[in-house]
Amino acid sequence: MKLPLSVSIISFNEENNIARCLESIKDIASEIIVVDSHSHDKTREIAKKYGAKVFEEDWKGHVEQKNSALLKCNEEWVLALDCDEAVSDTLKHSIINALKNPAFDGYEVNRKTFYLDCWIEHAWYPDWKLRLVRREKARWKGTDPHDRLVVDGKTSKLVGDLYHYSYKDITDHFKRVVNYAVISADAYVKEGRKSSILNLFFNPIYGFIKHYLFKGGFLDGIPGLIISVSNFFYTFLKYALIWEKRRKKY
Repeated sequence: MKLPLSVSIISFNEENNIARCLESIKDIASEIIVVDSHSHDKTREIAKKYGAKVFEEDWKGHVEQKNSALLKCNEEWVLALDCDEAVSDTLKHSIINALKNPAFDGYEVNRKTFYLDCWIEHAWYPDWKLRLVRREKARWKGTDPHDRLVVDGKTSKLVGDLYHYSYKDITDHFKRVVNYAVISADAYVKEGRKSSILNLFFNPIYGFIKHYLFKGGFLDGIPGLIISVSNFFYTFLKYALIWEKRRKKY
């Protein structure tokens, strides 16, 4: 059943993920839009096999790249996905039912992450993301790399998980943590944000406590502890980089 639905994706070197993502929505999407930032692997070829309209563009940052993909969509509704995500069968049925007689302008989905060979039930879950929206009322906002989709109108939540196959291993995880901290620090400095000793001390501790205790990461065992420590490390590194960049700038 093809729906009045465009699927919007940005990509870079995602040959190991994109087929799983597109396979999960190929039977309901009337249009697939992929904006690729010059992948060196077979990402574009795989996407084209699924009938995707593929556009090559220079990287403009997470927010602007996703807005570029959104603007290329033509259907009434847009489902925004990352290459390392896949729509579960339950979520697919929820999308079909929602678009039969839509009562809202946007729908949140609950993302569930597969990490270190297990599904994370607490530290990163629930993780509600607005992903299904009326095209003409939607846009991406946020501070790179933390983009967020917003819609002018009322929203609701859908039943079913959006599967997230996040990191290959701990090395991949922490390499990306460093990269995200650098990107985030650059964006904060451009906005005039500052870093103090309080940020460097208290914010990382809160980041750890939030995931390990408040969200129940301790119930996820060692993976939950690693996730919580990674959040501590990311937060500390971000504010340390802000301090360093502002010190060099001024």
